[in-house]
Amino acid sequence: MKFIIVVAIGKHREIGADNDLLWHLPRDMQFFKETTMGHTVVMGRKSWESIPEKFRPLPGRKNIVITRNKDYQAKGASVIFNLNEIKNHLSEKEDKCFIIGGAQIYELALKMDLIDEMYITHVHQTFQHADAFFPFVNWENWKEEEVLHHEKDDKNAYSFTVKKYSR
Repeated sequence: MKFIIVVAIGKHREIGADNDLLWHLPRDMQFFKETTMGHTVVMGRKSWESIPEKFRPLPGRKNIVITRNKDYQAKGASVIFNLNEIKNHLSEKEDKCFIIGGAQIYELALKMDLIDEMYITHVHQTFQHADAFFPFVNWENWKEEEVLHHEKDDKNAYSFTVKKYSR
């Protein structure tokens, strides 16, 4: 089983503001969907709630929501209260589990040394109003590989590069 982070970050590790994304990049969303389809996606409560209700749960994927609130319910998703509980919700035949946000969940997963790979979309822009950031990473033991580069166009407001990091 591989645990994989999927995240898009600005030049200064920005990932969001006011519980929302900082950009609209359909090509990156397509990459996200293609990469996570058919697998389990794990997210924090705030990330779950930031997804418009008509798109929850994310279709074609098993959705797991992490929260400290023992009474919380997420229609169409499993709810867990600790990142250690993920493995109890995965079948033996699953080979990948994607951690998709937010900042607290990324930080926790990295601190637990849970992550095997990361797909990081590097958005070639800074976002001054960001209030959520991807944690600092010690890159010493990570191998970097470019997966996709996309120049800004009429549908994608910013250029970006998707990189895969593996240990």
